[in-house]
Amino acid sequence: MNLAILNFLNYGPRRAPTPLKVVATVAFVAGGLLLVWSGYIHFHLWREEYRHIPTIGPLFLFQSIAGLVLGLLVIALRRVWTAIVGLGFAAATLVGFFISVEHGLFGFQDSSSAPFAHEALIIEICTIVVLMIAGALCFAASPPSTTAGTTPPARESTDA
Repeated sequence: MNLAILNFLNYGPRRAPTPLKVVATVAFVAGGLLLVWSGYIHFHLWREEYRHIPTIGPLFLFQSIAGLVLGLLVIALRRVWTAIVGLGFAAATLVGFFISVEHGLFGFQDSSSAPFAHEALIIEICTIVVLMIAGALCFAASPPSTTAGTTPPARESTDA
C-alpha cells in the first residue's frame, strides 16, 4: 500500500489550525457518540424483541457491541481511518436494514415502521455525514505534500 495513503489515513485534528482542530474534534466526538447511540438502540431492540430471531438476533447483539467499540475508538483516536471505519459501519447498518425491509434477510422481513426504525435511520445518516466532515477536515488541514527529495519552502517569519 502506498505510504502516502497510510499517512493520510492516520491524519487527525492535532495538526490543524485551532478553529479547524476544534470543529474536527467535535465532529469526531459527535460521530462516535452517534455510533454508541446506534449500538444502544440495537441492544435495546435485541433485548426487547430480536434476541429470539435466528441469525438476526445475534447480528443485533453484534451490531450493538461493535457500535459501542467503534464509537469509543472514534472518540479516543480521532483519525481519518476511524472515521472511515465508523461511517462504513453506519452505511452497512443502513444497507442491512433496507435489504431486510425490501427483500428480507436470513429469512426475516423487517418493517420500516418497526420500533426505533426512523430514529435509527436518522442516526445512521447523521453518523455518515458527521464522520465524513471529520475526515474531510483532517484532510483539509493536512500539510502540503512535497515531492521526494525536496523540502518545502521555508516560511517567512511575521514576528517584528
